[in-house]
Amino acid sequence: MKPRRRFILTTLAATAALAPALALTVPAAAQASGVNYVALGDSYASGLGAGSYSDGNCYQSSNAFEVLWVNANHPASFANETCSGATTQSVISSQLSPLNSSTTLVSIVIGGNDVGFSNTMITCVLEDTSACVAAIQQDENEMQTQLPGEMDSVLSDIHADAPNAHVVVLDYPELYDLSQSPYCIGLSNTDRVDLNQAADELDGQIQAAAQRHGDTFGDVRAAFTGHQICDSSSWLHSVDWFNLTDSYHPTASGQSGGYLPVFSGLAG
Repeated sequence: MKPRRRFILTTLAATAALAPALALTVPAAAQASGVNYVALGDSYASGLGAGSYSDGNCYQSSNAFEVLWVNANHPASFANETCSGATTQSVISSQLSPLNSSTTLVSIVIGGNDVGFSNTMITCVLEDTSACVAAIQQDENEMQTQLPGEMDSVLSDIHADAPNAHVVVLDYPELYDLSQSPYCIGLSNTDRVDLNQAADELDGQIQAAAQRHGDTFGDVRAAFTGHQICDSSSWLHSVDWFNLTDSYHPTASGQSGGYLPVFSGLAG
């Protein structure tokens, strides 16, 4: 056999042998090309606190975890319906229109505004511990009695409108690193403990709702460990007296370092 012919045949054989391995190394971005993605939820989903807003009313940020995931994975379509201040009812009434049988991926962060948790955090800042604790107790009562039905309603409607979608339901971080509380100015330790416990109760109700509907639950609390308020490298805004709306919301680093890895690991 001539040397050139032998070289060509050898090269073709080697390429054929490598084909399966090459197929396994297709970048994730190419794998997401068939994904039709819709993002839903409140201010933690829209990216309030992360800056670079494209929508002054809903505070949709280009640093929000959903946008970062889209930029990295290039899905076939993306609809960002997130809006600061959203509740389960406003998601149902104003965010579900892009959903259809072709939707393959949905993310949602919701529930905090249904129980007034954001207002309670402001109460804890502006008033004394007794008012803070009373507000938290009221929120926890609503979490246990009202929120389960409200979460069921919104998740049921998502599945009715997007029956083929993989739904990822994400929760909220604990706000304070209590191990650093003695060295941290601001709220009393009692307020901080109660706020963290309320966040855990809220997250537990969100997880239970996701499980009832067969959805994927994304818990961000571990991702924020070491980056809470009172930590030197916090991914959450503490109280900002000049911009109270940002208070207790994730920074850009909280979106990219906290929410994004959790969602990326679950998006499929």
